[in-house]
Amino acid sequence: MTTFEVRNTDLFLRNSFQVTGKFELPVVMKQRIDLSSVKLIAYSDTHRTDSPVNKSKGVHFFIDDYRFDGIYRNPEISLRKLSQYAFLISPDYSLYREMPKALQIYNVFRNRWVAAYWQTKGLIVIPCISWSDSSSYDFCFDGIQKNSIVAIGMIGCKEGNRTSFLRGYNEMLRRIEPEAIIVFGNPFEEMEGLIIAVDYSESREVDRNGR
Repeated sequence: MTTFEVRNTDLFLRNSFQVTGKFELPVVMKQRIDLSSVKLIAYSDTHRTDSPVNKSKGVHFFIDDYRFDGIYRNPEISLRKLSQYAFLISPDYSLYREMPKALQIYNVFRNRWVAAYWQTKGLIVIPCISWSDSSSYDFCFDGIQKNSIVAIGMIGCKEGNRTSFLRGYNEMLRRIEPEAIIVFGNPFEEMEGLIIAVDYSESREVDRNGR
């Protein structure tokens, strides 16, 4: 994949990539990973020089937004550190139904922009998909190529929102038709598709000696 340096004006305008949809969200290209043994490590547990065991994992962002907010503001700073890992899941910027719609769209834009930026630097990126309520369907699935491998987080998905969550999940299946879904946390039994579940406890850091 060809790489290029993003100019300062591009970082300011954020208009460097192919876009799609009503809100012109950057397109995340479909990429493949080995689905036979998917393991993840939280971005907050990554290090500039990590152990071989950790380097074999994908990096997830199913953590508080403030822990990775700088990824969008200064994406080049973390490139060298992140490039040592097997793949990256695009940042899971929060989508809450109580958020103003403009902020929800902005958070989806940041998710797609960072993923597209990483891909231009030769990194393997699996797009993270999230939604709030049905009004977010106008934008929350845009920018993802059909039949992509995608990732979703289950942390915070309570039984009380089960119906709403499954409605969004099924809409994702209909629109994206993902090859597989990496599910961080415990999936609901009604969830269809090729699900690769990753338990929260299995994503913790391994020390520098590989233990």
